[in-house]
Order: sequence, then structure tokens, then C-alpha cells
Amino acid sequence: MGIENLAIFIGTGILLNLYPGPDTLYIIGRSLSQGRGAGICAALGISTGAVVHTLLGAFGLSAILATSASAFTVLKYLGAAYLIYQGVRLICEKPQSTDSSMVRSTTVGLWRIYRQGALTNILNPKVALFFLAFLPQFISATSPNKVLSFLVLGTVFITTGTIWCLILTVFSSSLGKRLRNSEAMTARLRKINGVLFGLLGLKLATARIEL
Repeated sequence: MGIENLAIFIGTGILLNLYPGPDTLYIIGRSLSQGRGAGICAALGISTGAVVHTLLGAFGLSAILATSASAFTVLKYLGAAYLIYQGVRLICEKPQSTDSSMVRSTTVGLWRIYRQGALTNILNPKVALFFLAFLPQFISATSPNKVLSFLVLGTVFITTGTIWCLILTVFSSSLGKRLRNSEAMTARLRKINGVLFGLLGLKLATARIEL
């Protein structure tokens, strides 16, 4: 399929996934404050965002971000505003009541966490540029189908990343289970998660790229 040095790609990809970035912090925050189910939904949301970036990179749409300062800036501020908004929402959110609607509210909450994870990843232009810069290095110039090669590499990277995210979720949720025994601690964890969102938003807002 025109892929070069696949073993090196997998090894490098695993090392990159181990590096704690915004996605990792988001998953850990959700797992600590809301448990394993929330962490899994966050991880799957992040993976969905990575799938979108892989498709955009394969068909050249991410190249727009690499060549247009205005496109990069617009997406950057959209992502930052979204993160900050979610952070404020978490800080101000009131504890859920334990009534008959609990099952439904939990389902809605998990769907919201998944959606937030996907949007957090999709609205980060630096992720798009990473896929565009990293994956082509392992595609042969003589590859008969470069799009297919890009998609295969993206799938491998997403698979290893998802496995790592799920491992993080298991360990983080186990630790968080002890902390969540206290109602006051649960509220504190939620606020910490909100502050984390806000900080990630500010970091994204100040991100720069040389075009």
C-alpha cells in the first residue's frame, strides 16, 4: 500500500500518545470526576475527532489550514471559545438530583461528554496540522494510492491512541471512585474539570503557527 517504516510509525505513534496533551487531560478529568463511563465516552469522542482529521487530511482539506493564516485563526478561536464555554458551564453546574429521571439524565450526560470530546478534538487546528505533517512521512512517493495509505496510517494511529485512552480511563476512574465518595469532593472535581477546560481554551487561543 505504499507505506514505509510501519514499525517505526507505530512505535513513534505510541510514544506520541503517551505524551500528556489536551485530549489526555480531558479524558483524565472526566474519568476522575464522573467515572469510567464518562471517561470511555470522552475517549471515544476524541477518537471520533481523530477520524475526522484523518479523513480531512487524506483528501487534502487540512492543507487549507496549513496555508491560510485566517482559516487557522478562525478555527483556533472557535475551539478556544467552545472550551472556555464548557469550562464555565462545568463550574456553574449544579449536582444532579437522584429522582426517577436519573437514568435519562445520565444517558444525556454521557452523550454530551462524547460530543464534547469530539468537538474538542475537531476544533483544534493543531491536530489537523499534526496529521498532515506526520502521516505523509511514512507514505512512499511511489505509492499507487496515497489516499488509501493515509487512511490506513490514520486508522493505526487512532487504534493505538484509543487503546491508551481507555487504559487511562480505567486507572483514572478507579482513583476517582475513592474521591467521589464525598459529595463535596464530587463538586470539587467537577469545578477542577471546568477550570481545566478553561485553561485548555486559553492555551489554544494563544497557539501560533508559522505559515
